[in-house]
Amino acid sequence: MRNTTITIDQDALAHNLQVIKQHLKPTTKVLAMVKADAYGHGIQAALPALMAADGFGVACMSEALAIKTLGHQKPIVLIEGVFSQAEWQTALAHDFGCVIHQIEQLNWALSLTPDDDAFGRTIWLKYNTGMSRLGFGDDAIIEAARQLNDAGYQLILTSHFACADEQSHPMNARQILKFNQMLNAIRQFAPQTLASLCNSAGIINFADQQHDWVRAGIALYGSKPVADQSAHELGLKPAMTLSSQVMALHTLADQDCVGYSALWMATKAHQIAVVAIGYGDGYPRVVSSGKVSITDAHGKVHQREIIGRVAMDMLMIDVDGLEINIGAPVVLWGASPSIDEVASCAGTIGYELMCRLTQRPKRRIVSINQPTSSQN
Repeated sequence: MRNTTITIDQDALAHNLQVIKQHLKPTTKVLAMVKADAYGHGIQAALPALMAADGFGVACMSEALAIKTLGHQKPIVLIEGVFSQAEWQTALAHDFGCVIHQIEQLNWALSLTPDDDAFGRTIWLKYNTGMSRLGFGDDAIIEAARQLNDAGYQLILTSHFACADEQSHPMNARQILKFNQMLNAIRQFAPQTLASLCNSAGIINFADQQHDWVRAGIALYGSKPVADQSAHELGLKPAMTLSSQVMALHTLADQDCVGYSALWMATKAHQIAVVAIGYGDGYPRVVSSGKVSITDAHGKVHQREIIGRVAMDMLMIDVDGLEINIGAPVVLWGASPSIDEVASCAGTIGYELMCRLTQRPKRRIVSINQPTSSQN
């Protein structure tokens, strides 16, 4: 059997949420970001471990409805808002919170309002402080805030850092200044307006800007949110382990080449292992000088380098000098190497590696407090 497996550790997720909360003021609430199928971890696996959050954030209606179908009662916020008037009506029917970042959404909210006691009566009003993706500009947001306030909505002014992972980047100071100036201006006519600025990196690097809500994402899943500290240094635990097994062993002769394009050549007799995982499972083809952890015949774990080019269904590693058996366990990322180390070798970030995994690997959910279960 091809034992390529994604293991999700629910206790690590719960631990990471508590680490995030330790960085917060007691009054600051946590919106746990579970978009993109909980960053590739699986909604069903992640939600039970994140119930200590104050709400869940998703990108789109299908993700919100998926959570609702599971029966969870926590507030759900559509962080990109709705994409049509019909979706606005669906959001009202299910009492989802919504971000409003453009004029059509504003018009839908003004034309049809939720009940006074509904969670959807709170609007997350998006302000473009410099990232220039979504959000109202300076004049437009004042007018939008006035109209929403007059219509009886509770406002949460929100924006998004562009460079919060680099604490000293000058963009951060500019965005913080703009955000707080606008917050003060809106509070002149809507004094109960709340605020949400910090993502995972902002929580760590800008504690004085946590305001009323933070939007925790990548840190929940055990990948580093900031440039100058590893996840381990921040006390975060990897919630995902990607693993496989050795499917073949070969001893190469001097000058033998390995894999497509003959990128690696033996310079002496050399033992290699073929591992049953590739880009068809979501492991990046472009990894350069990446390492894996492999367990030898005596139960000792070694870090060894990937050689040659990653293929669709397999990759090769240097096991010269080790006693390795067919079926030997191989960890592609998890505790060691970390997903951030692999991402660096692929020229990307941990977020992408989590989200690009395919449905081919088996999925396994583990928890100290709950029985082990499997999917696929």
